[in-house]
Amino acid sequence: MRLERLHLQGLRCIGDVAIDLAAGFNVLVGANGAGKTSVLEAAFLLSHGRSFRSGAREALIQRGAGGLNIFSAVRHDDGQIHRLGLGRVGSRWEARLDGEDVQVGQLIRECAVVCFEPGSHALIAGSAEERRRFLDWGVFHVEHEFLSTWRRYQRALKQRNSLLRGNAMPEESLLGPWEHELARAGSQIDQWRREYLDALLPYLREQAALLLPELGTVELRYRAGWPDDSDLAEVLASQRGRDQGRGHTTSGAHRADWSISFQFAPQREHLSRGQEKLTALICVLAQAWLDAQYRGEWPVICLDDLASELDQDHQAAVVGSLAGTQAQVLISGTELPRVLERSPVKLFHVEQGHLTPQV
Repeated sequence: MRLERLHLQGLRCIGDVAIDLAAGFNVLVGANGAGKTSVLEAAFLLSHGRSFRSGAREALIQRGAGGLNIFSAVRHDDGQIHRLGLGRVGSRWEARLDGEDVQVGQLIRECAVVCFEPGSHALIAGSAEERRRFLDWGVFHVEHEFLSTWRRYQRALKQRNSLLRGNAMPEESLLGPWEHELARAGSQIDQWRREYLDALLPYLREQAALLLPELGTVELRYRAGWPDDSDLAEVLASQRGRDQGRGHTTSGAHRADWSISFQFAPQREHLSRGQEKLTALICVLAQAWLDAQYRGEWPVICLDDLASELDQDHQAAVVGSLAGTQAQVLISGTELPRVLERSPVKLFHVEQGHLTPQV
């Protein structure tokens, strides 16, 4: 798939800009703060319903603007074209697909975008929540029932937590049904996650051999969020007293985590900051390759501030790998990366929120 046109209104420093994107490499160059990252952020928002940048959500909207809008035409490899729209006024997102109001989840299913950016090292060094988001986005694009199952899980979790915060231990007739639903949905989510990580591992190994061969073979470790070989419903029942004391549910799919390790760097602490970044990039690229395998078309790949995040050799390795695929790639930087100087690219100059195609 590829984004044929991207139209942004009121996103950070961008007032009203529309650009036509090429099928292959698209490079946005300009000074820091010019708005390059915001273009990649817009593509990511269409695919995730959230930004990859930290900070208050209100900062997404340009100062003085009443809201923000992102529009795009996405062309799938089978020739189908869909019109996407994502808007925000106040605290709510509104989504449109081919002119019809839809839930954000429906919009996200139509648009797959993966992104490597300066904060991506949090996938390795950050909280478990970051890794669950990465994992669940991948599962979402594979298992069509994932979103509805996850919503059922969240509803049951909210209800159980609410009951636990009461002054007395709730009766079995109140807690039991919610724990049963929590266990049923959580076990299904756990199975999907395990299957996805099993499928991801070969692609992780391929990308690690390309970018971090000196660290040896890659392995994955996964923790479900409750003891292995235990029934989640039984775990929840046995932990009622402890959970009531803490005011929340301490076991379940919402506590899951995974980690990547290397033969010669078995612990995260063995990685340098640069190796953490490369490991995060390995994960992003592996997810793109797996998504292409599952869905039969490549996701859009965004590489923010590529030249400052990777040295020349690693830039060349990444670009060379992607050049042999059908992926649409969006790259930002203060200048055209040297590795792309002799490659066919569509170049845009970005200055104070304005984008100008370069001939």
